[in-house]
This record gives sequence, C-alpha cells and structure tokens, in this order.
Amino acid sequence: MTRKTANDFDPEVLKLFDKYVHGDISRRGFLSSAAKFTVLGLGAEGLLEALNPKFAQAQQIAPGDPRIVAKYVEYDSSEGNGTLRGYLVQPAKSTGKLPTVLVIHENRGLNPHIEDITRRLALDNFIAFAPDGLASLGGYPGDEDKARELFQKLDKTKLQADFIKAAEVLKQLPDGNGKVGAVGFCYGGGIVNFLATRIPDLAAAVPFYGSQPTAEETAKIKAPLLIHYAGVDDRINAGWPAYETALKVAGVKYEAFIYPGVQHGFNNDTTPRFDEAAAKLAWERTIQFFNGHLRSQQFINGF
Repeated sequence: MTRKTANDFDPEVLKLFDKYVHGDISRRGFLSSAAKFTVLGLGAEGLLEALNPKFAQAQQIAPGDPRIVAKYVEYDSSEGNGTLRGYLVQPAKSTGKLPTVLVIHENRGLNPHIEDITRRLALDNFIAFAPDGLASLGGYPGDEDKARELFQKLDKTKLQADFIKAAEVLKQLPDGNGKVGAVGFCYGGGIVNFLATRIPDLAAAVPFYGSQPTAEETAKIKAPLLIHYAGVDDRINAGWPAYETALKVAGVKYEAFIYPGVQHGFNNDTTPRFDEAAAKLAWERTIQFFNGHLRSQQFINGF
C-alpha cells in the first residue's frame, strides 16, 4: 500500500485534524466537518482512519532489538499522583557513563511511537527515558481516542511537576554521566520549553513545534535550545516572534529552524503529516546538538 502524505489531503482537512488532535473539536465534530470532503475516495470515517497513527508500519526499532536494553520503571510522584511509570532504554553495550535524554510525548501519553523514538536515541548511544503522563490514570490505554479523553482529565500543573521529577530520576541514574537533555513533540515540545524555565542545570533542550513560555518565564532559561518548527503551523508559530525576542533579551543561547511547507507533527512518522526530508534533517541536528552539549569533549573529538 502506498504511504499517504500530507499532499494527499485537502489543507482544510489537515486543519480539522489538527483541531481534533489538540482537543479543540471532538471526534464527532471532526466527522461532521470533514463530511463535505472527498479525498482518495474516502468518507469522513475513512479520512480520520487514514490520518490516525499507524504505529506498526512506522516502527524502526523493535522492542526486543539486541542492541538495546529496554524496561519500564516506576518512581514516586512528588505531587501526590501516586506511582509513576516510564520507559527506560539504553545501549546493550557501552563504555563509561552515558548522557541522558528525557523524551516527552505528545498529548496522548506514552504510545508506541514515543517508545520507538526512545529506542532510536539509545542506538545513538544515549540513555533515554520516556515518562508516561497518563500513569496516574492507569497509563496509555492502547487507543488514541481513549488516550485523548484521558489526557484532558489530567491536572496539568501536577503533570508538569511530574516531568521535573522524571528529569531528577535521569540525573541520578548510576549509568548516566549526570547531564540531562530533553526532547519533546507538540505538547511535549511545550513541556521541554517549560522544563528549561524550571531546571537551571538542564544541559540541552530540543522542543519540536511546542508552545512557548512567557517573556517573564523565558528570562529564567539557562539551557541552550535547539528549536524546530513546521512551516505550516499557524497555531504554534504565532507565538514564535515574541519568544525569539524574549530569548534574545534574556541572552539565551538558541538556534531555531522553520521547515518550509511541512505540517505540525512532521517528525511523527506514523501519520501522513510526516515529512521524511524535514524529519531526517531535524533529527540529525538534534543528535548533533545533544552530542555537543551532553558528552565530554574527549568523546566529541573522538579521543
């Protein structure tokens, strides 16, 4: 089956899907509004099915890949959310202590795509940890619609604090080198921006198309930032000019890239919004950025 791309869909359908993904309209609202579009011979239900994630088709690294060691770990919430859970992955063979990267999911919890991203980082010789924001409600339910409904029930302030706790868990890992970076996507990109305002010793932050903090909060950022935006993403990009101004005023080290012609979510290879060229370039830049800020100079120079 030929893989569908964003170009196969009417731009208005993609806008509707973006609203649906971010909770601005319900499933019924999407289906009702999309009914007037006929794309690829599909009705509204077919459109939604075509746009929804296809995890198995996109998986790059199997959970049992012998090159990695992956497990789920539990830790206590600092905000009364009970026992939390995350996915910890590291290389099966490594020499010395490794840098660590916190992986923050989209607004669906720890789904198979984010687990795959976490495994990819391990193959780039990092210890990667992806907490499940839905842990306090039983964890990612295995269904994107149910996950979306659960996510809207979370106490967002407590959830933010739990992500800070997850960074502390990484920093204390005996196999880690004490340096923590963070990467996140969509909702997770916004959380990475938030973590940069709250964790003074965060060593590197990479938000993908994430919402931005206020100028007052931006002034607290100490971490270097690598920021990725989609060119076709009015909702998120509207906040970028003010954020960039605040970063400059605060003297924050940052580099930002806007990838022309691609949709919000372009790095997510489970949906048609995925753009292979932009995702490849953004990921190469991300790994290079983490290598530069999380590893020792000897490693970087190849000594």
